[in-house]
Amino acid sequence: MLARVCSAAVNGIEAYPVEVEVNAGYGETIIVIVGLPDAAVKESRDRVTTAMTNSGFKFSYGRTTINLAPADVKKEGPSFDLPIALGMLAASEQIETDQLDNFIVVGELALTGAVRSCKGVLAVALRAKTEGKIGVLVPAGNAAEAAVVDGLQVIPVQNLREAAQFLEGEIRITPTKVDVAKLFDQPMEDDADFAEVKGQESVKRALEIAAAGGHNVLLIGPPGTGKSMLAKRLGSILPPLTLAEALETTKIHSIVGLLPAGVGLVTRRPFRAPHHTASDAGLLGGNINPTPGEISLAHHGVLFLDELPEFKRSVLETMRQPLEEGKVTISRAAGTMTFPAQFMLVAAMNPTPDGKMPHESKSSPREIQNYLSRISGPLLDRIDLHVEVPPVKFREISGERTGETSAQIRARVVAARQRQQQRFAAKPRITCNARMGTKEIKEFCALDEPTRELLKNAMTEYNLSARAYDRILKVARTIADLAAAATISSDHISEAIQLRSLDRQLWG
Repeated sequence: MLARVCSAAVNGIEAYPVEVEVNAGYGETIIVIVGLPDAAVKESRDRVTTAMTNSGFKFSYGRTTINLAPADVKKEGPSFDLPIALGMLAASEQIETDQLDNFIVVGELALTGAVRSCKGVLAVALRAKTEGKIGVLVPAGNAAEAAVVDGLQVIPVQNLREAAQFLEGEIRITPTKVDVAKLFDQPMEDDADFAEVKGQESVKRALEIAAAGGHNVLLIGPPGTGKSMLAKRLGSILPPLTLAEALETTKIHSIVGLLPAGVGLVTRRPFRAPHHTASDAGLLGGNINPTPGEISLAHHGVLFLDELPEFKRSVLETMRQPLEEGKVTISRAAGTMTFPAQFMLVAAMNPTPDGKMPHESKSSPREIQNYLSRISGPLLDRIDLHVEVPPVKFREISGERTGETSAQIRARVVAARQRQQQRFAAKPRITCNARMGTKEIKEFCALDEPTRELLKNAMTEYNLSARAYDRILKVARTIADLAAAATISSDHISEAIQLRSLDRQLWG
């Protein structure tokens, strides 16, 4: 007898439908899986047959052929265990049901018959809705994740027998429901707060500007000045994720397997801090069948690169395209994958090999130049703000005075982002000032003649590139938004230039 079960698999960050066809026939007892299965899928025949036996079902003797269609796409992972088992039960007439066409089924089986969690369930649930299915049968540990998709019945199953009984109508399983609005209503409580940072008011101001416009920032200063401490608190002043951003972020984390069990939605902007020994595949994504890397895991969040010159130059250079386009394209023999990568880059570094400013360093000019040359000019041009982090004075460290809290700064950042959303209402692909293209810069960053002359003189004095010109205008537009100003003034341009000039003092 022939049985068909609807399932799905993940390719990149999107799911595509897979039809599991099971035919039980006569002949030598053997189970054959076709349809380009990988090793984990081939091993499912042993897991499935043992799980069936331990769940009280009979093993079907004779030749069983399992086809995973479409046959020309490689199938990976153990998530086909449950649909294969249900298909074998239907093909051997151990269950009778007309519900197999109404649900997409995914899940890994333990030898006991228990259903284990698997990766990429949110993408599968979104695909099920696109395909017009009534719902999905998923492991109980993934139910909250799938339930964030509105208008879909999410049936959590604990084991194979429970799934079979549900499909036959012998038992009723209450669909899992998640109140998405309630997830976003949770207060943003951070262990790390800007009020804990003593001094460094100019750096806090720069990070506020970066958060308000989504700008990349480079912190340059000696060791112990608080660069890492400041960077790790940036997430506490970023605006909350929208539902669309949260779904995209959750989908990426689910596919990589970083979504904690029972968590339905990532509602906080991610903060990723890879070590400087990370490879280009680890940072951008890769392997034989490409999977998202650190820059995609930081999508809609922050990517923090500490000790920037210690990263391999080849690794840093591969970030130029994602920083410019907000996505990364990886080509392999198996195909080409595009992953989203709209992140804020926050980098930190020492100004010289011994950590001191150039005029205080004992390193030779050649040693300093070799150290700084690990970061290329084109990469620096893609970083909007270059901020000096000076040593903190004793009276600031020992004083009782505290600065503004993260909540106070975040309120100004959110207000500035709302102004940008209104400005770009007709341009949904632009989410903040940092994402403006040449056309938008011309439209929204107009300057009067005195302000234009000021910028012209700065370009000449600091020998800034054309890309730096655009970055200064974007930053000035953000500074104006923080001040609730409709137009960019000379004061806004002056502050933006000050946040851009440090790289020429060091690298010029």
